Amino acid sequence: MNLLIINDEELTADTMKEDINWKDYGIDEVFTAYEAEQAKEVILRETVDIMLCDIEMPGDNGIELLRWVRQEEKPIECIFLTCHPSFAYAQEAISLTCQEYILIPARYEEIGKGVQKVVQRILKEQEMKRYEEYGRKAVQEQIDQAVETHGKKRTGKELAGDVARYISEHLGESELTVNELGKHFFVHPVYLNRIFKKEKAMPVSQYILTERMELAAQLLKSQTLSAGAVAEQVGYQQYTNFCNAFKKFYGDTPLEYTRKS
Repeated sequence: MNLLIINDEELTADTMKEDINWKDYGIDEVFTAYEAEQAKEVILRETVDIMLCDIEMPGDNGIELLRWVRQEEKPIECIFLTCHPSFAYAQEAISLTCQEYILIPARYEEIGKGVQKVVQRILKEQEMKRYEEYGRKAVQEQIDQAVETHGKKRTGKELAGDVARYISEHLGESELTVNELGKHFFVHPVYLNRIFKKEKAMPVSQYILTERMELAAQLLKSQTLSAGAVAEQVGYQQYTNFCNAFKKFYGDTPLEYTRKS
């Protein structure tokens, strides 16, 4: 953390720089300037984090210097030194985001602690920004990962199409339900069912049943698998449940359907 001392009394500025052990208060390097124009040159040339500035100087005073700093969008905190207890410039100083001032004459320890207070505030703000940035990156990484894994946001037609394809590819899974599909596609099952019905003219459960029965019928017609094996191929662990569903759908049991084929 770097500090710039600005005071038109050169001896005061130099003595303050040399006699205060600034490292004890979190300061790594100290620059000095004896007027506003000289301070501007230092700010443009060096990295300055905090200004310790005499508010009353010939030429541009401390308020005018701080106004220039804000116009230049320099991220510099300011501590004003003033000999007036009323601090007549307080309102304007606050409007320029300076809320720290030290009444002089002041002991060096008091000045050091005043600077340390600002150093700690800057470090806390920097830490918060790092956490915010980390949070933004973490969220973005999750979004990117979700997009990579599941694709970008779908239209209703695209979602229904993707669900229909998934159903066709997983008819043999007994846990093929609207709830499980909602989890897989990261949408609420009620919303999924509404969109699917709009696009496919039937609820998800009816679509699953229809696909299973049509596949079962094709397999039974081929007569290459037993009725029990067909039941397993279309997601039924219990043959009785498959038989009842097939008869309700086609009007015949699987064996009757096979004999007629």
